[in-house]
Amino acid sequence: MATNDIGADLLLECRSITKSYSGHVVLDAVDFSVRRGEVHALVGENGAGKSTLIKIITGATGRDSGQMVYDGTVVPMEHLRRDAEALGIAVIYQELSLIPGMTVAQNIFLGKEPLRPLTRLIDVRKLNDQARDLIERYQFPLKPGDLIDDISIAQRQLVEILKALSGKASLMIMDEPTSSLTKTEVEMLFKIIALLKSEGISVLYISHRMEEVYSLSDRVTVLRDGKLVKVLDKEEISPEEIIRLMIGHKLEEKAVQHELSPKGGNVVLEVRGLTSVGKFEDLSFDLHEGEVLGIGGLVGSGRTELVRALYGADPFDAGTIRYLGKEWVPSVRKSIEGGIGFIPEERRLQGILATQSITRNIGIPNLDRIAPRGIVSVKEEDRRAARGIELLNVKPPRPEQLVGNLSGGNQQKVVLAKWLVRDLKLIFIDEPTVGIDIGAKEEIYEHIRALSARGVSVLLVSSDLPELTRLSDRVIVLRQGRFFHEFRECVLTGEKILRAASGIREGDDE
Repeated sequence: MATNDIGADLLLECRSITKSYSGHVVLDAVDFSVRRGEVHALVGENGAGKSTLIKIITGATGRDSGQMVYDGTVVPMEHLRRDAEALGIAVIYQELSLIPGMTVAQNIFLGKEPLRPLTRLIDVRKLNDQARDLIERYQFPLKPGDLIDDISIAQRQLVEILKALSGKASLMIMDEPTSSLTKTEVEMLFKIIALLKSEGISVLYISHRMEEVYSLSDRVTVLRDGKLVKVLDKEEISPEEIIRLMIGHKLEEKAVQHELSPKGGNVVLEVRGLTSVGKFEDLSFDLHEGEVLGIGGLVGSGRTELVRALYGADPFDAGTIRYLGKEWVPSVRKSIEGGIGFIPEERRLQGILATQSITRNIGIPNLDRIAPRGIVSVKEEDRRAARGIELLNVKPPRPEQLVGNLSGGNQQKVVLAKWLVRDLKLIFIDEPTVGIDIGAKEEIYEHIRALSARGVSVLLVSSDLPELTRLSDRVIVLRQGRFFHEFRECVLTGEKILRAASGIREGDDE
């Protein structure tokens, strides 16, 4: 698809970009462009080539062939990150790159600090003044002297934006920017994007949330299997059309079961009066064999803290736990040995070893099986890795592939695979599909259902309300660290969960 017809209006133009890894073509003659002052969404399933295209644009990796033109200048093949920054290309990744222990001002101007003329020492007063000028210009709720450790995720994201603007960015790439934000914070981000657009700054927006793509974008480029499928103009954009183009066919309507039907089998987990001061208080519930128990609530309600305490990753202060009818004081080692798995919320920080292969990632929580005498059986390690790759349809299906180089959806499949290759009785799953495309979501859902069908109990935490209602047999909503409401034997909607999470009981007026 040629883009020359709007040449004068283009900030970025990529022509026939091709890239391969070990003979596997990940981008196949892709054309892509961004106009000046537009919000342009780049969408596609995990593995479609989005990340690779962004890496090429930002100089993080090279291209095999094709031409890139930025602001009228042909970008050389040996384009590097510092070259991209000099051109005015900035990127805000899903995992922020700020430095803890440093202030907002220090992070904004890292590597660009104003220096005193004679001593060549950093001029701290000027540094803070420059940061204050930027903050006031965009009316961000920040102070130059705030420590990065003491501000919220949303505020840290604002610091990343200011960092880019301090370098005179003309193209800002945002990769899944709302994945860790509350609804209020998302609304603030959208206002900031509108402000950037009004100043002529282009925004390349990458998100799996179709409603965001629909509401924000001036144009949408859809990739599938490394190829350009279509560029949609504003009037053509709809979530249904984007999904159809992403997966290559109309998404089949699957029966979304909102009719809750609690399972009454053997009790696998009994929790009584569980308390962790400042996190959650006096929580009591049972989890039955083969049941999917959903945990709902707003960010900060204590959901993640609860599952981490139950798994043994964090301590708790009071209460009792019984597992399979016996008193249970959890620890990570005991949980693994006892047939309990855990998929954490922070996939990249806590769920994978990015610099290790798929084989090693699957093998580590299975060392009691593959190295019972302290020496790893390479044959058994390889067998479990091959089984995990096959079970979860991990792509590319290469055991030696570094997990950090996989797409988000395939990373999450590896996190799940390491538990599916051992005998599970119970698994805690925290935000299973954050940053994952629709196709990979469906696969993860099928595996959760399969676990339940074979008698594995599932404790599921999710901020995705359709996901929570669709998968759960029963839902408990936490509010401010306490048990607020339980939904069972009813037709459940996301609205009901949201009302409970907001403190509105069934039957209360708005």
